[in-house]
Amino acid sequence: MAKEKGAAARGRTVYVCGHCGEESAKWQGQCPACAEWNTFTALHGVGTADRAGGRGGRAEALVRGRGAAAAGSVPSVLSGSADGEAERLPTGLGEFDRVLGGGLVVGSVTLIGGDPGIGKSTLLLQAAASLSAVAPTLYTTGEESLRQVGLRARRLGLNPERLQLLAETGVEQVIGAAADSGARVLVVDSIQTMVAEAVDSSPGSVTQLRESAAMLVHFAKATGTAVLMIGHVTKEGAIAGPRILEHMVDTVLYFESDSGSRFRVVRAVKNRFGAANEIGVFAMEEGGLREVRNPSAIFLSRHETPVSGSVVMVTREGTRPMLVEVQALVDESHSTNPRRVAVGLEGNRLALLLAVLHRHGGVLLSAHDVFVNVVGGVRVNETAADLPALLAAVSSLDDRPLSQDVVAFGEVGLAGEIRPVPFGDERLREAAKHGFKRAIVPKQNAPRREDSHLKGLEVVGVSRLEEALAAARG
Repeated sequence: MAKEKGAAARGRTVYVCGHCGEESAKWQGQCPACAEWNTFTALHGVGTADRAGGRGGRAEALVRGRGAAAAGSVPSVLSGSADGEAERLPTGLGEFDRVLGGGLVVGSVTLIGGDPGIGKSTLLLQAAASLSAVAPTLYTTGEESLRQVGLRARRLGLNPERLQLLAETGVEQVIGAAADSGARVLVVDSIQTMVAEAVDSSPGSVTQLRESAAMLVHFAKATGTAVLMIGHVTKEGAIAGPRILEHMVDTVLYFESDSGSRFRVVRAVKNRFGAANEIGVFAMEEGGLREVRNPSAIFLSRHETPVSGSVVMVTREGTRPMLVEVQALVDESHSTNPRRVAVGLEGNRLALLLAVLHRHGGVLLSAHDVFVNVVGGVRVNETAADLPALLAAVSSLDDRPLSQDVVAFGEVGLAGEIRPVPFGDERLREAAKHGFKRAIVPKQNAPRREDSHLKGLEVVGVSRLEEALAAARG
């Protein structure tokens, strides 16, 4: 009788939210955790250990069956559990290594998402070809044939003699092949095509994604194999599948690009072994993805003659300062409700800044449409863009260009004060390195002592918005 109850408990159904991973004993129309509607799907035949994240038992059996050492369950002392630095494997792509935090960490699991055709498979094939020269590497494809992968490698000019290829969708078979071949790097293209035998549902479903990802994560941690997974994205731009998928892996990277642009940005939104929000910049060419080692050169466009409404700022992406151009267009509105459009900046932030400009700068734009754009498709999420956006708007309103040798950054407060931003010294050095002669910055970011790296750069420290406007106009 007890065995029958145990079997029933192991075989009951739970419902999982496809957006945040919340679990429920019954179906619900709205998720109580994330408030999304109609996101619950049934997960059949799951026991308590499964819901706790312990569904790696099949992977463990495969690993143990092939003689691999599984992680023990004996507690260890924290002070002795992290001796030395994490072992990293260079991918052969400096920008990719930068995003990863210095290279691919052994035993880590990395998930890469992006729009179709943006270059995810190309990037990982180039990285796998380079990694195969220093460590056994297995590239698994569930979407293409081996011939298709081979043709792509030939088009990219790759000739990796040691790279192993496998066309397979069964996650058990993929893990088995990786264990048998002794692979230290496993590439899975893509996780949405993987199928676990224990799950009776179609590929790409919430259940399949959870099970397949859990098995691959367990395999990576038990054997020290670095796993790179490609993930499809939804029309909203998020990685398809349950949100818990991003929580399970160590690193989440997103491929970003403007339509029609040949430049690609790889951004880390989660990284347990490096800085989050770090970016790597690539250019898509016939021979594949080429690194862009100086991103400021592509995001910064120098006009032949000075134009109104254009200001250069220094933003910071991860650990890298970067020069970008902020453009503004202020035009007389023919509507009772003037438009406020921000591309690359937060729209609500723009409306707030325009109110501060009127109250503390004496510039009224209530009868004008205001359009602000960050050139190159870059999205600036920090407040350092406040001052450049306002200076660009005033320049466009007055139809008075700022000098092309001027750079600016700083946060604007509601009281009209110019507040400092982090890493001011690094931003100024980046501006000086690219030949700028004058910088309008918060007074607290102005250097207190002479800096040889800022030679030739005049730093104007301002504490109020009206001071910044006077410095820009003068």
